[in-house]
Amino acid sequence: MTIQTHLIRIVRTPNTAKRVAAAVLASIALAGCNDRAAQTTPRATLVRTVIAQPRERQASLTLTGEVQARFRADLSFRVGGRVVARDVEVGTHVNKGFVLARLDPAEQAADVDAATAAVASAEAQLRVAKATFERQKALIASGFTTRTVYDQAEEGLRTAEGVLDAARAQLGTSQDALGHTVLRAEADGVITARNLEVGQVVPAAQPVFSLAQDGERDAVFDVYESAFLGQTDSRRVRLALVSDPNVTATGEVREISPVIDAKSSTIRVKVSIENPPAAMTLGSAVAGTVKAKAQQEIALPWSALMAAGRKPAVWTVDPKTRTTSLKPVTVGAYEAGQVLIKAGLEPGERVVVDGGKLLSAGQAVTEEGDRS
Repeated sequence: MTIQTHLIRIVRTPNTAKRVAAAVLASIALAGCNDRAAQTTPRATLVRTVIAQPRERQASLTLTGEVQARFRADLSFRVGGRVVARDVEVGTHVNKGFVLARLDPAEQAADVDAATAAVASAEAQLRVAKATFERQKALIASGFTTRTVYDQAEEGLRTAEGVLDAARAQLGTSQDALGHTVLRAEADGVITARNLEVGQVVPAAQPVFSLAQDGERDAVFDVYESAFLGQTDSRRVRLALVSDPNVTATGEVREISPVIDAKSSTIRVKVSIENPPAAMTLGSAVAGTVKAKAQQEIALPWSALMAAGRKPAVWTVDPKTRTTSLKPVTVGAYEAGQVLIKAGLEPGERVVVDGGKLLSAGQAVTEEGDRS
């Protein structure tokens, strides 16, 4: 008799069948429990870690600006008229008093002639008034005239003197206007802009030239507001020509605009150039570099950076329990191949740099290739 036949006969017995069924069910239950226990046994995840080591980092900011004159003036005619001559071009160096342009002086010359004639007429009237007054003065002393006539003569003299003074003042004004038909340089410098041509009619006070005066020079930069968030090491700036980096100079920030430019959203910064080289001419493009204060930061590979909600974070490993925890951090800067942590990590902490994508809080890990 085979074992299979024997089992079939046992199962056919009613009482025995019940006992066998109960035994089979218990065995199945025990087997399921063993499988589940085997499946829920935690397995340590294999990761690679590094020890957080701080380093001193001194960042620098470099921007491009332009060399400009410390003092710049917009020149214009004080009278209006038609331009008959222009004697300079942009880039011309001029000395104080040099003639830049001329207007047609016909109108102003006519005004001078009219004022001269008015002065001559007023002088003649004054001579007559003086003679009349002197005669009345002699007559009243002898009693041959009345006080009223004497007073009228005196008043005529004073009126004639006033008319002469007004005529002379008008002559001076006309002569000044005639002189203003010639535009002259107010100081030694370089013409940086021109807004007139021969034959053009220009109104009074309209800027026609820009003059950059000789002397001190500034490097002018348009800086984004975010650049002012960091603390610089000093107000000193290293300057170098963009076209020739070997031409260098040192400058110091002397002026920061209190307002932001509405179009470019930048702030204008002026840096005074100390002993500018001859090659740093007006309009030259210069690169200005300023250093920020040194900061303690921890450099980690990009693979170490995770997220805790919307904030950056890293996985750290407890050296005693060998379990992980997600720690929010503050990123100071992003560089090629690494991220710089400026807050949130303490020196000596062990950070997961590889294998952190599938980790969860409190998970046991096995470290591979620990390094410090």
